[in-house]
Order: sequence, then structure tokens, then C-alpha cells
Amino acid sequence: MTKTTPRISIVTPSFNQAEFLESTMRSVLEQDYPNLEYVVVDGGSSDHSPKIIERYADRLKYWTSEKDNGHAHALNKGFKQTTGEIMGWLNSDDMHLPWTLRVVAEIFEQFPQVDWITGLNGTWSQHGVITETIKVRKNEYDFYLGDYAWIQQESVFWRRSLWDKSGGYIDEKIKYMVDGELWTRFFPHAQLHAVDCLLAGYRKHFTNRAIIHEDACHQEMQQIIRNAYKARPEQTRKDYSRLRQVKGLLNSNIPGRWRFLYPAARKLYAPSFQAASYTDITYQNQQWELRKAPFELSQGPLLQLNS
Repeated sequence: MTKTTPRISIVTPSFNQAEFLESTMRSVLEQDYPNLEYVVVDGGSSDHSPKIIERYADRLKYWTSEKDNGHAHALNKGFKQTTGEIMGWLNSDDMHLPWTLRVVAEIFEQFPQVDWITGLNGTWSQHGVITETIKVRKNEYDFYLGDYAWIQQESVFWRRSLWDKSGGYIDEKIKYMVDGELWTRFFPHAQLHAVDCLLAGYRKHFTNRAIIHEDACHQEMQQIIRNAYKARPEQTRKDYSRLRQVKGLLNSNIPGRWRFLYPAARKLYAPSFQAASYTDITYQNQQWELRKAPFELSQGPLLQLNS
């Protein structure tokens, strides 16, 4: 990294998560990243969360503990206190890894054309043990075709310039999928790059909102995608339509569809598959490198975008 490291702003929204909050905060602060703005927004917790935050107050850019209007409102309050050129948020039961912020800074410095990234999807157990990692590539075509689950929010970091282009806010009308709604506003402006590195993890436990309300999350996300698709240009719609045709083919029971028909369809619609291709950030020869990855379709339910 250069002598002056880029400023990174991280916001942690929290409400009655004292069981996990300190581990979350320490996972950020103990990286000792030299140009960190860390903001914690507590919604007026009735447990001992405020006391935990107070213990680290001298290392925070800003913190508050007061009643708010929910998750999205807390995030908006937090981000308004930040100035960093790189941004992200970490919920109060999730955690970073010891190298996260330095790797993120290194990548954004090395690749000025990259506006947002996601690391490997990681899962923490309730007791803070990494139990699963998986690489997930996503773009807007995945979303429109119904393969939207999930870009792991705690592993995503973006430039403030992208945040500003996309409106500079978290949508407070969204109940659950505030991250997914933000991604649909990012996609028209920049490609998501998948980094071959574990940057954070989602902690699974018995009170996860997303797990408890899984069906509602899917319903809300699908409507968000429908709304986003309505604003896309004609060429994006044309590429989507072609890819949808091929996915419909794969969902059928036509003999030889994988061996013969799918390669033929890929060749016929090569420009659309190219438009939907991914770019990875891999570590090769002791440095980070950009590497193109082809878009591949799979079987699965198709999202009805016109409903």
C-alpha cells in the first residue's frame, strides 16, 4: 500500500446484541488499520450493549445509543457520520478477519477501475468458529434470472463514489433486504468483483432475522429485483431475454440439452453471455490480478419479472 492508506468507513448497527457485539467490534478495531472510521449506532438497547460500546468509545469516530426507526435508519445515521473513500457495514453479530481492511485497501489502491468487491462467503458458528466458505459470483443477470441468493453483505466493500452515484442512502422502506436493494442500485454503475479471500463471515445463531424470516426475505428481494429491472436499458433486457431462453432450455427435459444444445446456445448468444461475464480478483505470483470468468447458467426457478 502507499504511504497514506485510504480511509475506510465501517458502520455497525446494533440492537440488543450484547452477546455478540464486543466480538464484532474487536474484529474491526484489533486489525489496527491506521486510517479507520468506525461508527456504531445502537438503537437504544435494553441489555448492556451501551456499556460495551463505551469501553471502546475512544477508538470510534462516532457512536450513539438511542431509539431509531430500525436497521436501515440506523445505517443511514451511521453513514452520515463518515467520510471514508471506502465503505462497508458489519452487523453486530458478524465479524471481520484480522487481515480484512488491509486487503480491501490494497485491492482498491491497486485497481482504480474497481468500484465494489465481495470476498468469499464465510459462515461463523454461534461460538465464533468459521464452519463454511464458498465463492459466490453475482451480477444483475443472475438477479433477473432468479439466482440472487446471496451476496454476503458483511463481505462487501465499495467506493464512496459508487455510493454517491447510487443515491447515497439505504432505503428505509425496505424491511429486511436493505442490502439486496442497495446492490440493485449498484449494478447499473459498476461490476461486482469477487475476491479470492475470506474477508468476513455471517454468524448463524437462533435469533438471525434473515433465517427466522427467510420466506419474507425472498418475497421482498424478488419484488426489489422486479422494480430494478423496469429501469434497465433495452440492451440489458435483450441480453436477459436471451439468457432466459437458454435457462428455460436447461430447465426442460430435452435429451442432450447439456451436451449439445447448451454449447450451441452459448455460441448463438455469445454476446449476451459475454455481457454477463464476471471478473475475479485472484492472488497469483505474489500479487492480486484481475481475471475474467465466464457466465454459466444452471437449472432452477425463473423469476417472473412482469408480476
